[in-house]
Amino acid sequence: MTDVSDIERVVMRRVQTIRFLRPFVSGGALAALVLALALWGIGREVWVAKVFSNGPHGFFAHARYLAYAFRHTRLVVQALVLASAAAAFILTRALLRPIAFAFAPAPSLA
Repeated sequence: MTDVSDIERVVMRRVQTIRFLRPFVSGGALAALVLALALWGIGREVWVAKVFSNGPHGFFAHARYLAYAFRHTRLVVQALVLASAAAAFILTRALLRPIAFAFAPAPSLA
């Protein structure tokens, strides 16, 4: 039976479409989009290069300076920074999950 019915053709086309679109609608793809938009928004609101160049050069002093700058910036910039941090965390987790799965020991059947 090599005849392919119209119903089978329609169903298989839908399956192929869903399989093609699956990586684009995943949580990792959404996190990447949110990260890109948040970073773009930060770049529009703040001159990031000046923030880093105006700070002190010691590690702890620079960390205190960045915390001070975060506390004293506008609410929209604070929200964008937090959104980008959360999106970066989710994206990292989504990218590392397949790697961890690949190196996980196989379950024993005993």
